[in-house]
Amino acid sequence: MTQKLLISAALIAMLLVLSACSRGKIRDDCAEAKPHQSIVAGERIVVPEGLDALDDFKEMSIPKSETAPRPDDARCIESPPAIKTST
Repeated sequence: MTQKLLISAALIAMLLVLSACSRGKIRDDCAEAKPHQSIVAGERIVVPEGLDALDDFKEMSIPKSETAPRPDDARCIESPPAIKTST
C-alpha cells in the first residue's frame, strides 16, 4: 500500500514539474523573418536550343492566397497557413 502511494505521489510530482516547464513559452517576437516569408517567384527555366522542351502539364502552379494579409500587430505564426486547393 505504501509503495503504491509513493509511486503515485512521484508520478504526480513529475507531471506537475513537466507541465510547469511549458508555461509562458509562446513566442510573440516576429522580428526575424521565417524562411517561408522570403520566398519570391522565380523565372521559368529556359531550355537550351537542341534539347526537348519542358512538359507544361508537369509544371506546378502555386495558387494566390485568398485571405487578407495579417495585420502587423498580430501574433506570430509558427508555420505557414495551409494552401486551399479548389476541387
